[in-house]
Amino acid sequence: MKTNAIFNIDTPEAFEAQAIQTFTYQYKNNKVYRHFCDLLHRTPQTVKHLKEIPFLPIQFFKSHEVICGNHTPEIVFTSSGTTGSITSKHGVIDLQIYRESYRNGFTHHYGDIQDYVVLALLPSYLERNGSSLIYMVEDLIKQSNQPESGFYLNNLTELIQQLKLLDNQGRKILLIGVSFALLDLVELQTLELKNTIVMETGGMKGRRKELIREELHSLLIAGLGVSFIHSEYGMTELLSQAYSKGNGLFETVPWMKIFTRDPEDPLSFQSYGKTGGINIIDLANYHSCSFIATQDLGKVYPDGSFEVIGRFDNSDIRGCNLMVL
Repeated sequence: MKTNAIFNIDTPEAFEAQAIQTFTYQYKNNKVYRHFCDLLHRTPQTVKHLKEIPFLPIQFFKSHEVICGNHTPEIVFTSSGTTGSITSKHGVIDLQIYRESYRNGFTHHYGDIQDYVVLALLPSYLERNGSSLIYMVEDLIKQSNQPESGFYLNNLTELIQQLKLLDNQGRKILLIGVSFALLDLVELQTLELKNTIVMETGGMKGRRKELIREELHSLLIAGLGVSFIHSEYGMTELLSQAYSKGNGLFETVPWMKIFTRDPEDPLSFQSYGKTGGINIIDLANYHSCSFIATQDLGKVYPDGSFEVIGRFDNSDIRGCNLMVL
């Protein structure tokens, strides 16, 4: 398959056909995923429809190399974690697919990146190696082709001055930041931004008390003077992102699809609007695993949008013990 074909998907039928082809490829070439599918008696001979494809529990990225073939990855992305915790590792064979995915994804939702000055407030990610988010944002900063675009670590006063200057000039700004750092920013000074999209990437990363989304967004709206707070939904184990423009509902890209599963029966799907574990199909993840059962809880709606409600209380998704390698 020409992997760039996924970025031309424009119908549900095209998505399903591509998903079935991807499942067949990954079953044949990803030994971890194949073993998991065999235990469920799901093979290319038995899987004929989208919802028959098995979703690999995301924990396997912590304990196994989830990759197709014997290729050496161009890069290995790692998740953030608390001290002593086991982190996920995602070996990416073809970085060009990742670049095409997030570039096309941003354009799909927000238009040309060159229209924006990109200001990034991601200290917890900058302070470690292997972050897929930093890789993406660093490239978007370069792609913006704006001399003012850049990262900020602890220099919040400088960031505030830059935000005021550019916003008052009527420049279009994307301020993307981790939640705790954005809260640090608004505690330092209240702003009234009129031309800035504020996008949080979630997570207090152990720096602050966790807040529910509504409370976090309320504090940021009051502190930054914007009408909405946007959100990015992505993870180390994926190569695509979903975005929310402030209503709590995330929208995917055409090569990505969300389902919810029954929390008590990981092989059964929930109906629209009913809370369940979030399953993700990310066709950009072609050389790894495109079918992932996450630890997030959420709801999916008929138009394909979804909301993230929280996470499973238990550390392991039910059904993970189907496979011990």
